[in-house]
Amino acid sequence: MHPILFTIGPITIYSYGVMLATAVLVCTYLLSRDAKRYHISQETAYDLVFWCMLWGIIGARIFYIFIEWPYFSQNLMEIPMLQKGGLAWQGGFLGGALAGVWFARRKKLSLRPLLDLAAPYIALGQSIGRIGCFLNGCCYGKPVAWGIYYPVHNARLYPTQLFETVGLFIIFLILKKVQTKPHQPGFIFVFYLWLAAIERFIVEFYRADHDLLWGGLSLAQYVALGVFVAGLILMKVFKKK
Repeated sequence: MHPILFTIGPITIYSYGVMLATAVLVCTYLLSRDAKRYHISQETAYDLVFWCMLWGIIGARIFYIFIEWPYFSQNLMEIPMLQKGGLAWQGGFLGGALAGVWFARRKKLSLRPLLDLAAPYIALGQSIGRIGCFLNGCCYGKPVAWGIYYPVHNARLYPTQLFETVGLFIIFLILKKVQTKPHQPGFIFVFYLWLAAIERFIVEFYRADHDLLWGGLSLAQYVALGVFVAGLILMKVFKKK
């Protein structure tokens, strides 16, 4: 693993931060390019990405601190250290989604086309971000003989970060394909919720960085089930409208 890419004097460049920045830049460029199809200006697309990314990162960090509070309660100075990793998809999704709703109302934009525009790039951003997790050594899997050797854990583990990178990139490709077909406004976003929830639920069985709760499932798996159900509810709401 390579949590630190290089250092320049007193400045340390972390791989996790680099991949996070890469995800933001790539998704911003591609989303702004597609915005014209939804009659949204590039400037509006840039503003949308900025606010969603900002509150997505804040939400992801808050949720991660919440689930890892026993550690952070003893290491308060590490709370703002994003360069070392520690973002939870569930909190990031909630923070970014709320920011998107706020932005749509502020700009008086139709919410569902905005969600459909953003959905594929949410998956792509997560996919790129998981490469940062792999380089950082966080979000690791259970021991397995054929696994990748993680020096930080001194063991061969399932490369669950790469599982998610591949899975989320496939979701990105599926959503982009569905975008080219006739669909009800809001369906692309709902489809993202379903696919992302299924992907995370499955990968959690191979991860080792969490505790199991009732029924032998992790907190992330229960949240994934909730996200899937939320997608069903949203679909019914969109159909009524």
